[in-house]
Amino acid sequence: MAAAGSRDDDFTAFVLARSARLVHFARMLCGDAGLAEDLVQTALEKAYLRWDRIEMADPFAYVRQAVVNQHLSWVRRRPWRERPTGDAAELDLFLEAVGDPSTGVQRRVAVRSALAALSRRERAVVVLRYVEDLTERETAAVLGVAVGTVKSANARALDKLRTAPELSGVGGLGVGM
Repeated sequence: MAAAGSRDDDFTAFVLARSARLVHFARMLCGDAGLAEDLVQTALEKAYLRWDRIEMADPFAYVRQAVVNQHLSWVRRRPWRERPTGDAAELDLFLEAVGDPSTGVQRRVAVRSALAALSRRERAVVVLRYVEDLTERETAAVLGVAVGTVKSANARALDKLRTAPELSGVGGLGVGM
């Protein structure tokens, strides 16, 4: 068994190396920066308690799975009428006040807004497939569903994204496949 200091050092090194990517993943998954940080924090707390058992496997995959589980759990607990506004609404107000500082910002806002219109499963599939670059089989394993469910959710999500008014006129996104 590893010494406690070594365990803490290994976990700290993991967090320093991978937390930014985990927060980015969580933000794409939920559409809200604050919630993304909370999801990652909770997932890291749970991972720390089990670190001795997971460090030899793929710790990033374990924590990413924990983030997905936390997100899905949060969505289930949330009142059905509540809709996350995310950062897109705040950023829209900012852009109206100061003008468009870059095309990249406009694209990110459009993508976040379009992702917010997807169901939780569709969003999870799109983020896992295209942000995390997982295969259909890997995505199915992370979500605990059949590969066919991933395929159909992905198809529905891409159809919605192709016709999303937020993405019309935003160049360079490649959603008009």
